[in-house]
Amino acid sequence: MKKSDISNISNAESVERAEESVRSSVQPSGKFGGKADRLFGADPAGLDESARGIAVLVIVGVAVGLLSGMFGIGGGTVIVPALVWLGLTQRNAAATSMLAIVPTSISGVISYATCGNVDWLAALLLFCGMFVGGQIGSWLLSRLPELVLRWIFVVFLVFVVVNQISFVPSRDRHIAMSALTGVCLALLGVVIGILAGLLGIGGGALAVPALSMLFGASDLIARGTSLLAMFPNSITTSVANLKRKLVHVKAALIIGLVAAVTAPFGTWIAGAVSPRVGSILFACYLCVLLIRSLFVAVKATRSARASS
Repeated sequence: MKKSDISNISNAESVERAEESVRSSVQPSGKFGGKADRLFGADPAGLDESARGIAVLVIVGVAVGLLSGMFGIGGGTVIVPALVWLGLTQRNAAATSMLAIVPTSISGVISYATCGNVDWLAALLLFCGMFVGGQIGSWLLSRLPELVLRWIFVVFLVFVVVNQISFVPSRDRHIAMSALTGVCLALLGVVIGILAGLLGIGGGALAVPALSMLFGASDLIARGTSLLAMFPNSITTSVANLKRKLVHVKAALIIGLVAAVTAPFGTWIAGAVSPRVGSILFACYLCVLLIRSLFVAVKATRSARASS
């Protein structure tokens, strides 16, 4: 073989190795990140998909299911910080959380509905508003800076904690429906939808206290109604997020399916404790999240100022 032939073969092999290196560098890292999902495209890069990361996702799913059943929330207040800790950006974590909430809320609704603790008309009106608000929130999510999203999350948690501490719902009250009540429920849904799409939460942390304080629902009816209004809004918002390629689909499915299994146990706990105990437990849980979120927001703010 001539020296020129050997040289050509060597150059061809070098080019092939370089092309392979480029292909691997643009693909997401992680156990499952090397291949693009056929339906939704490649998942966002950054998530720890090692055995430890998958174990964390399963644990988060268990916790989210219990909290969803207990408090009528989607669990975004747990999912978003966990996904950020595992390596996703705040934006991708919020979008992924919305998809995980879909199976979680469906399971919770079934548990509450079997006990008659769902107001179907109120949930429909809430969803109509949440549908509009969710699209606005998803649009804002793709445009607002990471630092702004973190501080919005902190302010939201402060608001909810204050409400939980200051108000104790009754267990035997129902929503008195009227034309004005229907309009107010729809407007409440718009506000909840914006926050849900923006922060990656189901909206239950705002819907549950609002339904009790403003519309007179019992604590259990407020939770069941919140979950029912939540899951169709989570679907529509997730579709918008998927189109913008913001969702880590595999992480969302792991968390959501595990949470759907454990949500009925949370519903059972909610019925076993008093409304006051339920409010205190929810407030304590939110305080822990608030402290952590505040710490992360302050740290991110200092880093932004140092780099500017």
